[in-house]
Amino acid sequence: MYLRLIAALFLIPCSLFGQRYANKETEKFDYLLYFLNNNYVDSVNTHQLVEDGMRAMLKNLDPHSVYMTKEELKEMDEPLVGNFDGVGIQFNILEDTIVVVNTIVGGPSEKVGILAGDKLVKIEGESVAGIKIKNKDVIGKLRGNRGTVVNVSVHRRGVKNLIDYKITRDKIPLTSIDATYMADSETGYVKLSRFSATSGTEFVESLTKLKEKGMKNLIIDLTGNGGGYLQTAIDIADNVLTENNLVVYTKGRTEGSKVPYNSTSKGLFEKGKLIVLIDEGSASASEIVSGAVQDLDRGLIIGRRSFGKGLVQNSFPFPDGSAMRLTTARYYTPSGRCIQKPYEEGVDDYYDDLNKRFKHGEFTNRDSIQFADSLKFYTSGKRLVYGGGGIMPDIFIGLDTTENSKYLTDVYRKGIFNKFTLKYVDQNRADIKAKYPDFKSFKANFVTSDAIFNEFIAAAEADEIKRDEEGLAKSGVFIRRQIRALIANNIWGTNEYYELINEMNPIVKEALVQMKSDNFKKLKLRY
Repeated sequence: MYLRLIAALFLIPCSLFGQRYANKETEKFDYLLYFLNNNYVDSVNTHQLVEDGMRAMLKNLDPHSVYMTKEELKEMDEPLVGNFDGVGIQFNILEDTIVVVNTIVGGPSEKVGILAGDKLVKIEGESVAGIKIKNKDVIGKLRGNRGTVVNVSVHRRGVKNLIDYKITRDKIPLTSIDATYMADSETGYVKLSRFSATSGTEFVESLTKLKEKGMKNLIIDLTGNGGGYLQTAIDIADNVLTENNLVVYTKGRTEGSKVPYNSTSKGLFEKGKLIVLIDEGSASASEIVSGAVQDLDRGLIIGRRSFGKGLVQNSFPFPDGSAMRLTTARYYTPSGRCIQKPYEEGVDDYYDDLNKRFKHGEFTNRDSIQFADSLKFYTSGKRLVYGGGGIMPDIFIGLDTTENSKYLTDVYRKGIFNKFTLKYVDQNRADIKAKYPDFKSFKANFVTSDAIFNEFIAAAEADEIKRDEEGLAKSGVFIRRQIRALIANNIWGTNEYYELINEMNPIVKEALVQMKSDNFKKLKLRY
């Protein structure tokens, strides 16, 4: 979880800072660098030694205290800030050619007329096709400061000559909500991928749209959501809680460091059935929201046990633009649970925990998960919950492995799904749009035919993945479903992708079943 920068450090003069914090340990560090510079047999890069030393020191504290260079900090913060400067396209590299998958609505590329399916052949007069260009290289060429211009030449199907465009870079929003749609006539669905600076506003917009469509129940999908800003988690929880409920509190090392965060009266969905979906990839801010909903008996939690990150980091900047993210507190759910899993065995062991859970059978069997009596807590309605190692859902849904096969793993590993569907849509976009003028008709009528399925198998064979009858028998239905959803994604977007793929998602399906059950009354949940 990421908190605001503590810029006040910059206000402390370096000399005062040194006088105030100098001690025998820091003196030893200064002496070490002095001796290395002046006495070591070879020349040394003291800058790199300091960088490595800082990383090593923080690694010995906890898994989430880290040092980052200026570049690393920017890369880590960008998805959470909510925007970047660029041209506003989603692209993929197909057969060594940059293909525009979609333009961002209202963005610079859409404004000048670039279309989905266009192929970028030149950037600033330099050929970018057939040179084995990488994603990061394309990003480096297209991103830049707002107001600057980038010249591109594109090839468009059916047009003989290249088309030249002059694109003025602008602020491009990074959305954190992947999907918002009505899962049935009364139930809205919102898929949140991270808790960024703009997620609170996006969530309000999603709720407003769904309420206009008659939403009475709500599913918030936090599966795979690794977290983000603490305040954003509080804001989102605030929208589903009534006024003056404790959402979360943080507590540091010192006496009196406890800081409570309460809900306000601004919630857009304070009444109505609520279900939050989580899994082993749901961490930090996701656990704050799901923990509050569970502890306050506001709704049901469905899925698998979450990651287990209950540590709070503050960012401390250094004069060269680098920074240290330092754990300064733990957070606790309303019942008093700290859901941070143990990390005493070191960082490597900590991040291997999910692999251990999988091998132990936790992802498929609820009974494999055991909690100590010392971790017992109770919700406001006296339901039993547990702390120490993630949020345990009210209803467990095991990982579905029935459609898995080596063949499916191989086509995923080589990116066949994306390559095939991108090429298929590029070649058939006009026909698909003519036959299915909107997503509603596509959803109702499009099926992955045997012809398309066999084309996919041929594409995999061309990439050295042999036809595997046993694997196809096991994974064939899944493959057809994924092709259909990705075609929709390439033509319309991620919203439509999730609407299709969730038709067979066991966690989402269970949520829809529970919306019609009497479990909410049985558990005396507040809805």
